[in-house]
Amino acid sequence: MHNYIPRLLSTEILEDAKYFPVLVITGPRQSGKTSLCRHLYPDYTYVNLEDITNRAKATNDPTQFLESLGEAAIIDEVQRVPDLMSMIQVRVDENKKLRYVLTGSSNFSLLRTVTQSLAGRAALFTLLPLSFQEFPKDQLSKSINQLMWQGQYPGVIADKVSVNRFYSNYYNTYVERDLRDLLKLRNLLTFDKFVKLLAVRVGSEFNASALAREVGVSSNTISEWLSLLTTSYIAYTLPPYFLNISKRLTKMPKVYFYDTGLLCYLLGIESFEDIGNNPLRGAIFENLAMSELLKSRLNKAKNPNLYFYREKSGIEVDALLMEGGEIKLYEIKAGKTIRPEAYDNINAVKRTLNNILSSTIIFDGESFPPASINIRDI
Repeated sequence: MHNYIPRLLSTEILEDAKYFPVLVITGPRQSGKTSLCRHLYPDYTYVNLEDITNRAKATNDPTQFLESLGEAAIIDEVQRVPDLMSMIQVRVDENKKLRYVLTGSSNFSLLRTVTQSLAGRAALFTLLPLSFQEFPKDQLSKSINQLMWQGQYPGVIADKVSVNRFYSNYYNTYVERDLRDLLKLRNLLTFDKFVKLLAVRVGSEFNASALAREVGVSSNTISEWLSLLTTSYIAYTLPPYFLNISKRLTKMPKVYFYDTGLLCYLLGIESFEDIGNNPLRGAIFENLAMSELLKSRLNKAKNPNLYFYREKSGIEVDALLMEGGEIKLYEIKAGKTIRPEAYDNINAVKRTLNNILSSTIIFDGESFPPASINIRDI
């Protein structure tokens, strides 16, 4: 693990390990979960349930399988054998010395099982691709177009894998490994069309009916497919903020991707030079900023509490963060300079909402906190 990059989430994991016998770390494939676990716990027995032999052992005789791992173990892709959870519950209740670190790349199936079987015994974390706060310094000197295009997966940043090769393999492996059993074979091409059309809508409100007409499937199917992307950490929805003024606000969520490198691949962008004149450059930058805000919360083991604000009149703010009962507002601008009108929407929302703690422009220029911040400094 000579290419290991220290992760901010390590502090939270080590702290919670003092109180919980089971640690559960979810996140996208290749976001660094295994490297993080093996770095923090090098003496733990390691086993990966993607390996069909290991999976067969765990399925056929879970008791014997867990006994063979000893008192401390890292179990990768544990959602492959969900019955292990109840067995782990029994074992940690009977033996207070036992320690397990479980990882998974399927959010829904893993968290549902943890909630049912390990409530009160497990601490949960989400590890996304690298944040800019974790980047090597030489990487941060790259242009914003380069940073958006290459994305933030450790394989690209630490291992120097070719950008196009990494994301092509990542996406194709995801479809073949995670979706082939869930979708009928004839739907794979239609699903691919859906994902690429969704990429074009990044940063926009998600309208299942409109997308269904374009893809040629039902709106229920579109919603189910979006759920698949969400549970496997490909894309996510950002809910609108509404409280007692909800009648004046939009109700549809926005769609973003967890990584702009994968987003650029889905948009057919083959080099960072191609981003400059791309009509979606601003949306890609917005996606990057939103992901950084999300990581800043998850890396502290906090709930995201992220929303967007939009009134039917057209007034909107890109991101709204609820923190301790107070609100932080963020406008996202892809340029290197800030025009005076960039604050117009923020000022309008300030006149509507109470408990505004701060308001900040995220852009690609020099930081002047709290009024403005460079995207690399989030």
